[in-house]
Amino acid sequence: MFNIDFSLGICLFLFFAVAVVLAIWLFGMKQKDKDLSLNPKFIWFCSICAYTYINTKEEIISVCPRCGSYNKR
Repeated sequence: MFNIDFSLGICLFLFFAVAVVLAIWLFGMKQKDKDLSLNPKFIWFCSICAYTYINTKEEIISVCPRCGSYNKR
């Protein structure tokens, strides 16, 4: 078995704890960097209540989620 000093044990624990936090942070940054793009054809503008909303169905007519009116592309 290995005998280590108390201060060395604390240093190793802190080193590994910081390494884990750094790895999680870097992985999170990598996930955040993914570009989320939205095609402009999915953005709808209601002509009645002036609400801008997203409808990903490729339809000619869409129903506004706020007022329920029908909007034409």
